[in-house]
Formats: sequence, C-alpha cells, structure tokens
Amino acid sequence: MWIGWIEFDILLGDVHSLKEKRSVVRPLLAELKRRYDVSVAEVGDQDQYRRTRLGAGLVAADRAHLVEVLTAVERFVAARPEMDLLSARQREIHSED
Repeated sequence: MWIGWIEFDILLGDVHSLKEKRSVVRPLLAELKRRYDVSVAEVGDQDQYRRTRLGAGLVAADRAHLVEVLTAVERFVAARPEMDLLSARQREIHSED
C-alpha cells in the first residue's frame, strides 16, 4: 500500500477578508475531492486572508497511480487564475517503510 500527500503554499489574488478567502478556498477543496477523489483540507495559514496552505492525501495500491493523481492535483491547483502557487511539496511512502 502506498500513501502520498502534497502540500501547497498559496497566495490568493483579489481577497480582502477571511470571508472572501473562504469563498475561494471552499470551492477549490470541493472540486479537488470531486475530480480526483482525494482527501483535502486547509492545513495552515487559516488566520491570514491572502495566504493558505492546502493539503491533499491519497492511498493507492501502486506508486505509479499515486504519483499520477498527485501530479494532476498539482497541475490543477497551479492552473487556477485566482491564486499563485508559491510552492508544492509532495511525498510518497510505502506501508512497509
């Protein structure tokens, strides 16, 4: 069994309050869940309205599928025009490691 996750550091565009931040982040999380069947959450910078840290995780039978899905998630987040992806960190581990 392979376990993988990716964490994003994101700068939000035209956002001036935490309420506006939620209106950008919540639909993104819902779309990632729907499209890629991953677990996602806001994992940091909850108090800052222009920044967010998002994490996505996945369990898969083989590493190739895991890497394929996490790479697709990264491309999807990076292509969003309303945010700038500052960094992405990805990690995969095998259950026997």
